[in-house]
Amino acid sequence: MDKTVGCVLMAAGDAKRFGENKLNRKFKSKSLIDIALANIPSEKLDCIVVVSQYEEVLKKASDLGFHTVKNKHPDYGISHTIKLGLKEVDHCDAVMFMVSDQPLLKRESVNNLIDYYHKNSDFIVGLGYNGIRGNPCIFPSIYFDELRELNEDHGGNQVIRKHEDKLLICEASHPDELSDIDTKEDLSLLQNTEV
Repeated sequence: MDKTVGCVLMAAGDAKRFGENKLNRKFKSKSLIDIALANIPSEKLDCIVVVSQYEEVLKKASDLGFHTVKNKHPDYGISHTIKLGLKEVDHCDAVMFMVSDQPLLKRESVNNLIDYYHKNSDFIVGLGYNGIRGNPCIFPSIYFDELRELNEDHGGNQVIRKHEDKLLICEASHPDELSDIDTKEDLSLLQNTEV
């Protein structure tokens, strides 16, 4: 029987380098948050939670039938978002963490990552290109305690670094699928990119 997989979409950051809430910014014709929400393959997941400080993001997620959690302390760093999300999916056999600023990520690639996890369910699996890992990543439940122990702005990378021998990469179709938006310049550069 397939393992159960929960999903945590992390949409809580302050986007300091961007200078404003980037999730409402348009990429081509859609906002970054709409693209991220559309990339969640709900048919393959047992529980989906969206963690955000922004009411409009939580409303969009709720309208899609996703569970939502308000992050009242984004200043605590990404570890706080991870813990809030993990609390909602800790009954699952694994959790997939997605970020909300990868506008060229394909839903098909997220599907492939979940399928890849089901074939390699003892491993941490991450979407990557040419062997270089990016996001999203799926962590089996044996790593949940370590994820809960993260602090400040330390994310899943810290757990992965301790278990490099248990990491497998699922190849994306194009390197720009893994590109995320940190600055307005990043957004401009990716606008004309096709994957």
